[in-house]
Amino acid sequence: MTIIRIKGIKGDSARVNCPRSRRPVPPMINKASRDKSRRVGLGGQSEDEDTMRTLLRVCVCVCVCLAAAQDNLDYDDYEVDNKGSSAKNATAKAAAVDARGHRPLTRGGDTYTRNRNVPPPISGGARYRGRPTPAPVGGQQPKEKERQPDEGGCMHAAEEMGVLCPSGCELKTMLLKQERNVKTGINELKPRVEDLSQASNSVYTYVTSMSTSLRERQRVVNGNNRVVIQYTDRVEEQHAYIKDTVDTTFPSTIRVLQGVLDKIRIKIQRLEMAIEAQKGECQEPCQTKCPIPVVSGKECEEIYRRGGTDSQMYLIQPDPFYPAYKVFCDQTTQNGGWLLIQNRLDGSVDFGRRWDEYRRGFGNTAFDVGKGHCETPGEQWLGNDRISQLTKMGPTEVLIEMEDWTGARVHAQYRQFTVMGETASYVLAVDGYSGNAGNSLLEGTYELFGENRTMTIHNGMMFSTYDRDNDNWNPGDPSKQCAREDGGGWWYNRCHSANPNGRYYMGGAYTRHMAKHGTDDGVVWMNWKGSWYSLKAMSMKIRPYFHMPG
Repeated sequence: MTIIRIKGIKGDSARVNCPRSRRPVPPMINKASRDKSRRVGLGGQSEDEDTMRTLLRVCVCVCVCLAAAQDNLDYDDYEVDNKGSSAKNATAKAAAVDARGHRPLTRGGDTYTRNRNVPPPISGGARYRGRPTPAPVGGQQPKEKERQPDEGGCMHAAEEMGVLCPSGCELKTMLLKQERNVKTGINELKPRVEDLSQASNSVYTYVTSMSTSLRERQRVVNGNNRVVIQYTDRVEEQHAYIKDTVDTTFPSTIRVLQGVLDKIRIKIQRLEMAIEAQKGECQEPCQTKCPIPVVSGKECEEIYRRGGTDSQMYLIQPDPFYPAYKVFCDQTTQNGGWLLIQNRLDGSVDFGRRWDEYRRGFGNTAFDVGKGHCETPGEQWLGNDRISQLTKMGPTEVLIEMEDWTGARVHAQYRQFTVMGETASYVLAVDGYSGNAGNSLLEGTYELFGENRTMTIHNGMMFSTYDRDNDNWNPGDPSKQCAREDGGGWWYNRCHSANPNGRYYMGGAYTRHMAKHGTDDGVVWMNWKGSWYSLKAMSMKIRPYFHMPG
């Protein structure tokens, strides 16, 4: 509390208590009032008493006004905005905005730490020069057909590029080779079985002769019965052993070998049937639902320069030490060369996933709608490992396109876009904004001011999922995680001004009662449609940055 003493008045009645505020209390008495206090007021009362009552009323009014002003400043002392409006207008505007992309600071609890060292995106020399201009149409000599290095398969539908179409022809060759190997093994096994059968016959003949000898010796019983009986017992023991071996062991071994031969014979029959089926299928040209063009490259820009100017699914291989993978290339927007890394289209894919799934990627690259090739992109996240690898190859730009439920479209483009590796938790670095959607990644949401806007900036943030909390909202507190409340993995701060991987709401507008945690968890770009409007479509595309002639 602040105690105001009024000069010229004695006693406790001259002390007034007012609540303490952050603003200094203006002086209550000037020189004119001091001069006036020496004179007598109306009604015979002294002017000192009249002055005391007046000043008491003024002090009460000032205290009430300061308390109200203090209650209005819950989070920030809002400064003048970019358009030059006063702090009073900015405060009134902030009070009217229901922006939930951030988590406002509350007294005595939450913490917020700004990113002090934001890594710059990769810049410098471009990976590509400007695209060569096409030669004039007239006066060209016909060129011989260029043979593509990646061509293969049964046939090529496109004469210039060819279509790599998986078929059973390679399987046929493999089966024929396997058949030859199996037949070789069988041929080696047959002589051994023949030798075993001959050995069995020899033993059986020996046993038969022994039996005959035994019967002949049994007739000789004169003069030496004891010796004959002992000899007979030994011969009978040997005979029993040999007979048991011939009657039990050999047939069992032969049955096992016979079973092996039967299984091999069945496999040979199945292989013969598969070969016959493949012969029948190879009589006609094979067709696939979603063929992959033969032309490929490290990225979509290189594919465009090699002649792949149609927007569809391609194979790329940025690193020769790792296998190629499928991507969708947009070869029409802004002269093409764009590689799709994220796409929201119809809500068919759930984006509320774990860290490992965002690291590997998920969703549908592309699908066919009846034209014979995959020219329609699906909902997908390319994968943080692949995105990081592509953006660290050199200067990279990103194009974020979005559409609302009325068909209106806007975009945000950043000339520099880099995602660090997993050891750095895929830190985001962007710069060089242009477009008409609003600079959410670098400046945060325009609906907020001061520190509340700062905590919606995504540049310099680590990637977060609901099982890996890297945001700036009380780090380490499991009850305060942006990814858990806002529906998907993203570069959350505390929390967002853009939420492309949020929950998909049909129709656009939604309320906190529809949201799972009461937060703005839709597909949101706050600087265009605000917190409580979930967009119909949103996509992110990257391309190597180079000077593109206008």
